[in-house]
Amino acid sequence: MKLDKEEKTILEAYDKGSLKLKSPSKKELAYIKSSAEKTFKKDKRVTLRLYDHDYRGIQKKAMEMGIPYQTLISGIIHSYIEGDIIKTIR
Repeated sequence: MKLDKEEKTILEAYDKGSLKLKSPSKKELAYIKSSAEKTFKKDKRVTLRLYDHDYRGIQKKAMEMGIPYQTLISGIIHSYIEGDIIKTIR
C-alpha cells in the first residue's frame, strides 16, 4: 500500500511510540453518533416501474448477494450518484 506524506508521519510516530491517542469527549461522541445516524437514515420513498425482466434480474442478483433487492437498487443508485458507475444511458 502506498502512503502519502501525512500517513507516513502518523505511522512513524506510532512506531516510535510518540503518538498520543485520546478518547473522544461526550460531546464529540454525540456529534459522531448524530452524523452516523443522518448518514444512514433513508427518509425518501420512491415508486419505480421496471421491465419484468429487469425486476426478476435484480431480484436474482440480490438473492445471490444475500441482500434484499431494494437494498441492491438503493446501492446501485448511490454508487451512480457518487461516480462509481460510469454513465452509459443516453
